[in-house]
Amino acid sequence: MSTSRSQSQWQWENATAGALAGFATVAIMHPLDVVRTRFQANDGRVSNLPTYKNTAQALFTIARSEGLRGLYAGFYPSVLGSSISWGLYFFFYGRAKERYSRMREEKLTPGLHLLSAAEAGALVSFCTNPVWLIKTRMQLQNPLSQTKSYSGVYDAFRTIMREEGWSALYKGIGPSLLLQVSHGAVQFTAYEELRKFIVEFKSEGREKEPGPADKVLNSVDYAILGASSKLAAILLTYPFQVIRTRLQQRPSANGTPRYLDSWHAVKETARFEGLRGFYKGITPNILKNVPASSITFIVYENVMSLLRLTRTKD
Repeated sequence: MSTSRSQSQWQWENATAGALAGFATVAIMHPLDVVRTRFQANDGRVSNLPTYKNTAQALFTIARSEGLRGLYAGFYPSVLGSSISWGLYFFFYGRAKERYSRMREEKLTPGLHLLSAAEAGALVSFCTNPVWLIKTRMQLQNPLSQTKSYSGVYDAFRTIMREEGWSALYKGIGPSLLLQVSHGAVQFTAYEELRKFIVEFKSEGREKEPGPADKVLNSVDYAILGASSKLAAILLTYPFQVIRTRLQQRPSANGTPRYLDSWHAVKETARFEGLRGFYKGITPNILKNVPASSITFIVYENVMSLLRLTRTKD
């Protein structure tokens, strides 16, 4: 009974640490997320958004024309989505690792880490797609557009349900699933394997066996691990983000969607923009997510250490 309760508590500690890490990440990096989303959506043809030359010019233009409100467009659904996503991701990931470790007595292999991360990514994608859709649409709103803007998260949800139906909340679920599964799988597998390597490297020459990772690693190590694993995941999975953003755009005034489905978005992007189109906005994405991942894992690992310490004292 005590073992089961301890495992359950550990899972909730994972969720708590993940949610706090997600909130800290969004609060600091959100303006770059707005810029990335606008780059992704602008296919160079018909668009109600201004064209930006680069990341710095985009930030300056948005700040000058739309103010702080423009830089933090979609902030509330972003905070909600990120906190829920990271919390659920670490929770599902922890449960999957625990289940697979019970099936095997030895340490988890890279393949099982990959499977655990993929499973967690799929579950999180289904839970959070509506939140990301609302965030994307709020970030793409243009104050000069004739289309009435959403006034907030609830208004966006109510308007989407009224005008497009509940199925609209799951637009982009295909690339979102591919993104969540592949991105999380690459990132967490890279993180776990690099983490083991650094623990073993830092433990060399010691007389005793290495203790828990949180006693061997420090915040600098977690920052490097988070950044390295995130960069690998971004480079391999970024096209899925572009396709998802384009599918989640608000339909035109007559209700016609810009892209019919994922394959249509892929074909049109390849036809008019080539390979470069699938990587639009990658610079602000890297600037946002690589340091953000460092922050996330620093917060997560330190919160986990604090929770473990508190549990030990109890």
